[in-house]
Amino acid sequence: MNKLKIFSIALLSIAGISHAQDMEQAKKAIDAEQYDKAKGMLKGILQSKPSNGRAAYLLGNIYLKLNVPDSAKIFFDKGVLASEGSKLNYAGLGQLELDKGNTAAAQANFANATKDLKKKDTEELVAVGKAYTNSDKPDYKAALTFLNKAKTANPNDAQVLLALGDAYYKDKNQNDAYTAYRDALMADNTMIRAKMQQGVLLKGARAFNEAVKSLNEVVASNASYGPVYRELAETYYLWGVNEPKKYTENIQKALAYYEKYMSMTDYSLDSRMRHADFLILAKDYKALEAEAEKMKQLDKVNPRILRYLGYSAYENGNVDVAIKSLEDFIANPSNKVIARDYLYLGQAKLKKANATGTVDATLFTAGVADLRKSVEMEITMSSDLSDVGKKFFADKKYKEAAAIFEIAMMNPDSKTYNDDILYYAIAVNTVNAKLDVAQRDKAALQKANAGLDAILAKYPTYQDAYYYKARLFSTLEDGVSMVKAYEDYIRVLTEKGAEELAKPANKSKLTESYNTIAANYADTDKAKAIEYFNKTLALDPANAYATESLKTLKR
Repeated sequence: MNKLKIFSIALLSIAGISHAQDMEQAKKAIDAEQYDKAKGMLKGILQSKPSNGRAAYLLGNIYLKLNVPDSAKIFFDKGVLASEGSKLNYAGLGQLELDKGNTAAAQANFANATKDLKKKDTEELVAVGKAYTNSDKPDYKAALTFLNKAKTANPNDAQVLLALGDAYYKDKNQNDAYTAYRDALMADNTMIRAKMQQGVLLKGARAFNEAVKSLNEVVASNASYGPVYRELAETYYLWGVNEPKKYTENIQKALAYYEKYMSMTDYSLDSRMRHADFLILAKDYKALEAEAEKMKQLDKVNPRILRYLGYSAYENGNVDVAIKSLEDFIANPSNKVIARDYLYLGQAKLKKANATGTVDATLFTAGVADLRKSVEMEITMSSDLSDVGKKFFADKKYKEAAAIFEIAMMNPDSKTYNDDILYYAIAVNTVNAKLDVAQRDKAALQKANAGLDAILAKYPTYQDAYYYKARLFSTLEDGVSMVKAYEDYIRVLTEKGAEELAKPANKSKLTESYNTIAANYADTDKAKAIEYFNKTLALDPANAYATESLKTLKR
């Protein structure tokens, strides 16, 4: 019996060592972003030892990274019942509550995660700090509170320092982030992610050349570390976006590095989805369509594939497939819908609504609603709308153009903000000027005027803003404000000198300004009216309206 007991203890000891080794290998696979490989290892550990709460926590976190919250919750719920490492899973459940905006429920879970910790315990504190950092509704200050407690408990724990670096970086504190990553690397010189993150900081600071150099140093030290190629891809992508002259060259480099990254992962459905997300950024829609088809072969029912099919179908000209795919994706309550989903759905509906040349009003209205929802979810989506509005404007579909520019105007930080306001003002005025006074949309006209005021607050010498304000006031039948705006236009243009005055477009607008001011004074101040009609004739001696009006005034 004694021999049997010794043999059993030896077997348990060997099994424990094996599980510990498997856990370390799973952590390395997670760090290398080989999530399918890590999932397989962790599920194997849980199958042989269901009481391993750390394995459940790591599995749940993988599903959080992959935006599959239902699966994450299944493993966290199992993990809290485990006999070891159970508290970590409360941190995972807390993050799920944070993602849903349930702060009180999240804090209750975090309290369970950190209850009765020993002086040197840091694992649970780091888990809570990461939950606050990585949530869809992050709280970086709260994350730093927990992580600094962990640092106080163990100042040389590399994992603590790495998590601190991530929280500082996302909180836009570059200096403290760099210090934390440097200290993590000093604490553990094998922690290649900390070294990589130093390059990521440079990318975030838009020091692209230096970022590439730093990331290539990581490649030189460990060429088999996959995530560094993803960071290189993203750096070259951002470099291309920020320096349009190098866009094509840098996007090609970005795509090549992402292919390299893919070769370092497992070509699983999850990694293909990350690749698809990058192809969307790089606007390589042919490759996206091919990737979506490969994903469909791997898993015909995965809902995210509908997103990629929808995006690529729209870009490749098949709006019906785009609308069907994206509507099916959005209709599934378990899917994590993002702003870009509504952006593509809205654009697809608009394209179909305008397919025959006669706008389908119902479909167009539905598309505009989707675009608005997209921009409300994420304001930067507005940058895609200016060109859409200009297409309708060029087709003289001013009502439709105004509806699109109104949404684009929601983002005052957009590069096209001034243009969007100007186009909106012109479109709104063009539509309303043709209507009877009682039918005019005064709210839209006033909104357009307020937009032009916003431009003038920044650029007081932008003459066209005054010109279009005058036209809006004319439609609003506010003669006093109209004359003032035309006078401001004339003043600003005149101050810019003869060269600007001589431009044909400005000459035409000046003539209109003089004639309209003159007409406004015709019944109340004949001398003023004559003065302005004479200014018209000095500019355009053959102007029939000014000539005939002067004859009438002098009778």
